[in-house]
Amino acid sequence: MGNPKGPLFPDEVILQILARLPVKSLFRFKSVCKAWCLLPSDGYFVTLFNQVSVKEQTLVAEVSDSSTLICVDNLRGVSEFSLEFLRDRVRIRASCNGLLCCASVPEKGVYYVCNPSTREFRMLPRSRERPVTRFYPDGEAALVGLACDVGKKGFYVVMAGYHRSFGHRPDGSFVCLVFDSESNKWRKFVSALEGCGGFTHMSKNQVVFVNGKLHWLMSGLCYVLALDLEHDVWRKVSLPDEISCGGNRVYLLELDGFLSVIQLSDVWMKIWKMRDYESEVWCVVDSISLRCIKGLVPGIFPICQTGEYVFLATHKQVLVYQRRSKLWKEMFSVKGSYSLPLWFSAHAFRSTIVPCNYAL
Repeated sequence: MGNPKGPLFPDEVILQILARLPVKSLFRFKSVCKAWCLLPSDGYFVTLFNQVSVKEQTLVAEVSDSSTLICVDNLRGVSEFSLEFLRDRVRIRASCNGLLCCASVPEKGVYYVCNPSTREFRMLPRSRERPVTRFYPDGEAALVGLACDVGKKGFYVVMAGYHRSFGHRPDGSFVCLVFDSESNKWRKFVSALEGCGGFTHMSKNQVVFVNGKLHWLMSGLCYVLALDLEHDVWRKVSLPDEISCGGNRVYLLELDGFLSVIQLSDVWMKIWKMRDYESEVWCVVDSISLRCIKGLVPGIFPICQTGEYVFLATHKQVLVYQRRSKLWKEMFSVKGSYSLPLWFSAHAFRSTIVPCNYAL
C-alpha cells in the first residue's frame, strides 16, 4: 500500500480535474494551497484549461439596460455575469474564445477587450486615422471582429467598412483598421471591394474566427467575406450551391473549429460544415426537423453550436437542441417586458482564462 499521507491522486490527474471547473470555481479554490493559487498564471495549466474550455460553447445575451448579462450553458444552466468592472455602459460587438470586444455607448470610438470570467480588461488606444464611417445608424464601423487564438499570445481587433466622405455615396474603398495587442498599435489598409453588398445585424454579430481568418456572411448570400490577418488580404469564400440559390435564411457559425452555416426553412434546419477550407468543400452534417417548434421558426435564430448541441434565440427565449437525443429544451425565458429581442444581443461565448494584457 502507498503512503497514506501521500496525495490521493497524481498531480496530472488533479490538473485535469481542475481544468474542467468553471472559471469562478477555479479562482475560488486559489485559497486551498499555494500551488493552486498560482495555477491561473501557470503557462502549462492555462493552456490545458483553455484547450478543454474551447470545446464547449455557451450563449451570452443582454436582458436589461444594465451591464448584467445572462450566460446559458448546456450543462450548468443559466447564470449571470456583469461587465460593471469596465465602469462604462457598453454593448458587445464581438466575441472570440473567452474575450469580448465592447463598444462604449456614451463615448463613441472607445472600445474595450475584456475577459468577463477573470474580470481583466484593456481599453484600446484611439486610432489616429479618421473613423471608418459609412456608418449608419450609429457612427460605428460596419464590421467589428475579434480574433484570439488560445494557443498563441495576443489578439486582434478589426474595424472595417466602406469609406464615405460626408454627403457622398461610398466610393468603393473598403477601409480596414487592425489593432495588434502585442504592438499596442493600429494598422490600416484599403482594398477595392466593389459590389461587396451589405451586412444584416445578425451577419455583423456572427463573425467567425477559424483558420487564422475572420469571416462574415454577406447579406445577399453570395459568399462569405474572409480577412486573412497575417497578410491583410480579403478573400471571398464560396457557399454551397444549394444556399447560393437563396430562398432560405442562412447564418454563419463555427462548428468545432470548422466554418459552418445553418440553413433554416419553414420545417427544416440544415447544418453545413466546410470540410476542406482551401478547396472550399462543404458537406451537410445534420438535418433537423423544426415541426415541434413550428410556431417559433419565423423568429428563431441560431447563435452557436458544437457537435453535441445547438443554441438558438427568439425574442424572449433561449432554446437548445440536443443533436444526439434529438430533443428540444427551453433554457431561458425573459420575465416581464424587455424591448430588445434576445437574438439581437446574443453572442457565442467560451469561458477561458485568456489574458488581455500580454504586452502591457
